[in-house]
Amino acid sequence: MSIFLIFIFAFLIRLMSLNQSLWLDEAIVARVVSQYNFFEIISKFSPFDFHPPLYYLFMKLWTSFFGFSEISLRMPSVIFSLMTAIVIYKIGKILKDKKLGFWSAILFLFNPLIVYYSQEARMYMMTTFFITTSFYYFLKLRNNHFSKDLIFFNLFLILSFFSFYGSIFLIIGYLIYFLLKKKKYFFQVTFIFFVSFSFLILPLLFKQLINASISLKQVLNWSLVLGNVNIKNLLLVPIKFIIGRISFYPKYFYWGAVIFTLIFFVDVIKNYYDFYYQKAGFDKKNIKLILFFLIFPIILGFLFSIFVPMLNYFKFLYLLPFFVIYLSYITVFTKEKFNLYILFIFIFFSFVYLFIPYFHREDWKSLASYLQKNKIKKIYMITSSFDPLIYYDKKIKVISLKNLCDRDIFLNNEKIYVIPYKAEIWGVDYKKCLQLQGKNQLSSVNFRGLSLEYYR
Repeated sequence: MSIFLIFIFAFLIRLMSLNQSLWLDEAIVARVVSQYNFFEIISKFSPFDFHPPLYYLFMKLWTSFFGFSEISLRMPSVIFSLMTAIVIYKIGKILKDKKLGFWSAILFLFNPLIVYYSQEARMYMMTTFFITTSFYYFLKLRNNHFSKDLIFFNLFLILSFFSFYGSIFLIIGYLIYFLLKKKKYFFQVTFIFFVSFSFLILPLLFKQLINASISLKQVLNWSLVLGNVNIKNLLLVPIKFIIGRISFYPKYFYWGAVIFTLIFFVDVIKNYYDFYYQKAGFDKKNIKLILFFLIFPIILGFLFSIFVPMLNYFKFLYLLPFFVIYLSYITVFTKEKFNLYILFIFIFFSFVYLFIPYFHREDWKSLASYLQKNKIKKIYMITSSFDPLIYYDKKIKVISLKNLCDRDIFLNNEKIYVIPYKAEIWGVDYKKCLQLQGKNQLSSVNFRGLSLEYYR
């Protein structure tokens, strides 16, 4: 099948359900790029965010031309995912041949986690593109010492860091690799290049670290969201790399998926064993190279998360190109039918996400529509999480959920509508506070990932 037709098909499936409801983080992007100018994004918003400002600046420019609809906000991620696949195809040709590039690009395009995040208005696909392109120029460096390739290699590394701080783990991996291979010149240029440009963002980063430490103290269970160090969060990285962003209930279905993933990796390891001991040394060097850049950042991220929690699988999304190249490498040249098996798995889980709305994002759109239909004009919720609700209903009045626990406020016979979203993370026991005021829960309406509770 023509690679061009495959890209067309991959683009078309990314358009499916692209207008599903924005969730919290996407709605924050929409608010920031609509309310702040370029300078204010850096000076007013970024100090209280946990990410670099490059993605927001890009989205500010993008939305000034294409607007703020769900499709418009998500289209850059669609484009970045397709561009990344093109670069992966070129990487495969450099490593081996068109066959490797073809299969690597296909497995990337239909990987369920990539399909999910190619439909999300966040910085992860942009970062993945930058990281993959830097690796492309890194491979070109191995064959020559052209300064142009070295400049582009470092440029895309810096862009990745300016869009997502987590890419530092791979950047350190490059520096370690240059030291191990005694490539002193490459190490020096990359180190100086990175340190020099990092000074541009250091003042902002210090402010973010201070505000992040304050948030960790103020928000009772915030570290659970960021990703604590534990075996579960570590195992979720390979599991989600296979089945994507879907969850199964009851939980024994999920554990069935875990067992399936383990069996999958047993097959992969067996193929790796066959590959390593049957193929030429050139291929062994390449597979070891891919494995190093796939595994080292995860280990480094795990160790870093002991001190600063960030061990979430999606924060390693930029490593998925290495993962699919690795899968293609050890199967294309040993048992090509195994690639069809992997592709079937990826397409299956991708379609489970695309065709079953249960696995889509939180349905703030339907919740807002329900509020408007029932003429509900006042809501109690965590105010730092109201962006998606305001996106769909700008007239709604949002009152802090903490007010329900204020002893100086008497609710009398007031109807209380509560969206308990993120209440557990903030440690707000609003139900107990309402009981003390004599309020009883009369009903609850559930939406995807959300609920609306009524008290009187």
